Amino acid sequence: MRVVMFGYQTWGHRTLQALLDSEHEVVLVVTHPKSDHVYERIWSDSVADLAEQHGVPVLLRNRPGDDELLRALKDAAPDIIVANNWRTWLPAEIFDLPPHGTLNIHDSLLPSYAGFSPLIWALINGEKQVGVTAHRMDADLDMGDILLQRAVPVGPTDTATDLFHRTVDLIGPVVRESLDLIASGRAVWIPQDRTRSSFFHKRSLEDSRIDWSWPAEDLERLVRAQSDPYPNAFTHYRGERIRIIKSAVSQGRYGGTPGRIFIREGDGVVIVAGAGARSGKLPGLVVQRVRTEDGSECDATDYFRTMGGYLTARP
Repeated sequence: MRVVMFGYQTWGHRTLQALLDSEHEVVLVVTHPKSDHVYERIWSDSVADLAEQHGVPVLLRNRPGDDELLRALKDAAPDIIVANNWRTWLPAEIFDLPPHGTLNIHDSLLPSYAGFSPLIWALINGEKQVGVTAHRMDADLDMGDILLQRAVPVGPTDTATDLFHRTVDLIGPVVRESLDLIASGRAVWIPQDRTRSSFFHKRSLEDSRIDWSWPAEDLERLVRAQSDPYPNAFTHYRGERIRIIKSAVSQGRYGGTPGRIFIREGDGVVIVAGAGARSGKLPGLVVQRVRTEDGSECDATDYFRTMGGYLTARP
């Protein structure tokens, strides 16, 4: 089949590599220009560079739909469009252009976690598995009929970085198998159960700010979800921003006001957490490693020399 690819960052790069390695012909690539957005500088393997290395024409667009792009798509005469991590809405005149429509590769187990940063949101929410879905693109965001899904488990100490590597390795096999099913006429498309849909917005630095009224279990997952190279979960101590690099849920239960620097436990310092912390029935968050604004990292037991005082959302 003749394939046009829409994609960006490492997800798009892996998709294009899978297409280049397949028996199908990549006739055009459309990708976004480089971005300064904090999350778009991460996992930023260049789709454009890979296409150019293989002599595939490339068009750069922030948004699709202009006359030049539409002409180029029609001239390319694709049998199918394959998209992965295309960051803006595609109009029907594009996604319905090829005979086989557009196959979108999304890094969640749809219908849950449509939209942006699904791995981070899924980890924060304590999901037991994550994965990749190949589905037909339609007018609704990530809601088209599903062709193929592959899942991987989420372990108790996994970070978002771990889950990224585990799921990005699924892209190549999912793309190749999906195209083989479509080309051979064996594709079976399953409508999504829209009553189970959930949609998530792009993450920004604000989403990494720690709210000490969250339960300690949720905060511990937030710290893992904001692992390097993502912007780390952060709080403020004596007016200075500090990043929480490593943490655990406390063994003991601690009462008081959320954010209170309370007591040492094991290899860390317990911070009172949870909206109901005043009951004394909730665990706290054991902060184990912190990083300061100058990039220095140390054990929390060295950073918090005395107990007392509070960690706050803002200076």
